[in-house]
Amino acid sequence: MSHTIQGKAKLLARVRRIRGQVEAIERGLDAEKECADILHQVAAVQGATRGLMTELIESHIRGHVASAEIASQADREQGASELIDAIRTYLK
Repeated sequence: MSHTIQGKAKLLARVRRIRGQVEAIERGLDAEKECADILHQVAAVQGATRGLMTELIESHIRGHVASAEIASQADREQGASELIDAIRTYLK
């Protein structure tokens, strides 16, 4: 079972907020709102996405790299490798 299940409600609430923000951008563009308003909405989505990513990274580190329950070094290395791959993709 994924460790994200523990914070599932909180994570889904974040995703739903992000979806609402993206839909607001779409509505703003459709209504030809001012560029500054759209830019602020895009910045809000970026911040919300960054917050979600930060929470998921922390959860991954605690559950797959730093947990005392992880017995084998191979499992820790796999967790670290998965995290590194995700961060590289995020930073592209």
